[in-house]
Amino acid sequence: MRTRLIDAFHRLWRELAKFGVIGAISFVIDLGGYNLLIAGPMAHKVTTAKIISGAVATAFAWVGNRFWTFRHRHNRPVHHEVFLFFAVNGVALAISAAWVAFAHYVLHAHGTLMLNVHAFIGIGLGTIFRFWAYRNVVFANEDVDGDGPEAVQERDSERNSANTAG
Repeated sequence: MRTRLIDAFHRLWRELAKFGVIGAISFVIDLGGYNLLIAGPMAHKVTTAKIISGAVATAFAWVGNRFWTFRHRHNRPVHHEVFLFFAVNGVALAISAAWVAFAHYVLHAHGTLMLNVHAFIGIGLGTIFRFWAYRNVVFANEDVDGDGPEAVQERDSERNSANTAG
């Protein structure tokens, strides 16, 4: 029982760390792409620039999470997984926007610094929801053979050792 609990914790930690890396890169893609677009070809179309940069970052996040963070899980049909992924990201965006609206209209947060602080809090709340939803909804299917990638590699190593020893 204790070993299973420790293994589950290690699997959760690995997924969380990988999710964080993909999220950080997606954040850079989104913010960097947005700034490149508004400094160049979309200087007067800031909303369109944000939608484009956000869509590119979200597409990167799906690929990164599908093929790295949660690769050890059985896949759903791609169209189903993509729909769930974008639906979850839509809810996470709503959570983030709701926090910013709450901070602005209820807590009376004004000024660039305070609005940015609350935007980061909103992003954080949305990110917590995303991680939960990716694990439990989008990439929810069980691990291959019920184990994480390390357990599968360990079993393969044991089989190879047994084959070469006999």
